[in-house]
Amino acid sequence: MDWLERMNNAMDFIEAHLLESIDYDQVATTACCSTYHFQRMFSFITDVPLSEYIRRRRLTLAAFELQNREVRVIDIALKYGYESPEAFSRAFKKMHGVMPVSARDKGVSLKAYPRMSFYFSIKGDTEINYRIEKKEAFTMFGVSKEISAAAEQAFVEIPEFWNSCIADGIIHRIRAIAGLSKEGQVHAVLYNHAGHVFSYMIGYHLPQTGLPVPDGFEQLLIPAQTYAIFSTGLYPDGQSRIHELWKRIWGEWIPTSDYECVNSPEFEMTYYRGNGMYEMEVWIPVEKIPASRTKKQFQEE
Repeated sequence: MDWLERMNNAMDFIEAHLLESIDYDQVATTACCSTYHFQRMFSFITDVPLSEYIRRRRLTLAAFELQNREVRVIDIALKYGYESPEAFSRAFKKMHGVMPVSARDKGVSLKAYPRMSFYFSIKGDTEINYRIEKKEAFTMFGVSKEISAAAEQAFVEIPEFWNSCIADGIIHRIRAIAGLSKEGQVHAVLYNHAGHVFSYMIGYHLPQTGLPVPDGFEQLLIPAQTYAIFSTGLYPDGQSRIHELWKRIWGEWIPTSDYECVNSPEFEMTYYRGNGMYEMEVWIPVEKIPASRTKKQFQEE
């Protein structure tokens, strides 16, 4: 059973259980991967968190029923998992732009999100440079912000956060505390992934173990971990194409590798390489897919 078939099986499972409370662990099991791994991969490949996809599918089906059947709003609300007509009406209006009672009005415009499926697309014409490294535990300090897990939204919110930290002098303070030169680059950590949001810290590792956290900054303990490390290659300032690298990691490398992601902090590391050139690395915490699971998949094929 290949990756494509496993992902489509997961979509089949979701579709068959839209009227129930969907267990993400069962969805991930259908795709033969961990829950964390599945949610992260799904979000990057589709540009929508798994929870949002399920919400859209339920509200799409609810709109079809309201438009084509003589049913009460309260019955539809309960059918699609809402505790009250009010909660359902708020969600319905947010997606469709109208209240549920207006769904039958002549000429009303509603939105429909079709069932998602995955298909084969020829890629791989450009190599992805990576290496596997084990890192010892260390401590980061910096400032953080909650960011949307939807990839395209994150690619807007993260640069805005960086610009804010530059304008407020926070980046300058981090450099000074870390003892960095003017060419020294500050890094970023992505952690606390909660489905629809994650925490994003701009900071640096504490220069000495045991040092107190500087005033106004947070501390983040990073455990010893094995990472898959991907490079953007050298680029002039502002030309890193880091967004493209993230998408290729989750859309091409992870689905076809022998590794799966671990629910642990991820990194965007930036380095000055001289002569006006920079390099960025994405560090993804990984572990080998257990041989028992690989054997099971092989037997199922």
